[in-house]
Amino acid sequence: MDYDLYPFPPEREIVVDAGYLGTGRHIIYALVELDVTRARELLRAASEAQGRALSFTAFIVASLARAIESHARVQAYRDWRGRLVVYHDVDVVAMVEPEPGAVAVPRIIRAANRKTVLEISDEIRSFQRKPEPGGRGGGASAFATRMPRFVRLGFFRLLKWNPHWFKRLSGTVIVTSVGMFGRGGGWGLGFLPLHTLGVLVGGIASKPAVHQGEIVIREFLNLTVSFDHDIVDGAPAARFVQSLADLVEGASTLEPVEQSGEVA
Repeated sequence: MDYDLYPFPPEREIVVDAGYLGTGRHIIYALVELDVTRARELLRAASEAQGRALSFTAFIVASLARAIESHARVQAYRDWRGRLVVYHDVDVVAMVEPEPGAVAVPRIIRAANRKTVLEISDEIRSFQRKPEPGGRGGGASAFATRMPRFVRLGFFRLLKWNPHWFKRLSGTVIVTSVGMFGRGGGWGLGFLPLHTLGVLVGGIASKPAVHQGEIVIREFLNLTVSFDHDIVDGAPAARFVQSLADLVEGASTLEPVEQSGEVA
């Protein structure tokens, strides 16, 4: 035969469900280009000082969580009575690929707004080395894939109307990285099945820019920030994005590492 046949991975059934749930939502997108030159320099220095590679995703998660802490309504959820539930802590779902080619599995970074980049990085790296049982098709995830689709979709819809259950099982915001799709930067538009806020981390590209009055080569990151327009209007979304941009470009979440003497 001039083709190969493979079974459809059961864990991808959840991805199919997510795509179905993401259709028809009122999502607004912000395409942002951020200068991450200083952040990358500090991360490289911190990695050398720590003797282990710190995760760039951890830096984004920490910056995102701090920005949300100042604009908590961007992660609000409606309950079954139509009220808005606004959480103080930011539970960030980071989609982690345990190994090349594997389906990315979620890791919830609890109270990320109260954790350092180092703590978040260690949590992500530990999860990559030893994913939790459900991450590779065991536990609840494996059980869910064996259920009929209408049962799974019904459960997801029920979950949507109980923010407290949702937070416990799915966090409050989601971060996905597609920077590995290619060089030269670029944005991506992903679906947002149930969360009210999502960040898609694109590629990093080196470009000429004006910095301190001179034209120099800087590193720029492309971010796509997705909002549920039923919850967030354009103006508060723009203010949130500006706060996130200030944190990322200023690399302020990395300053405690630098000031502690851990980074030369």
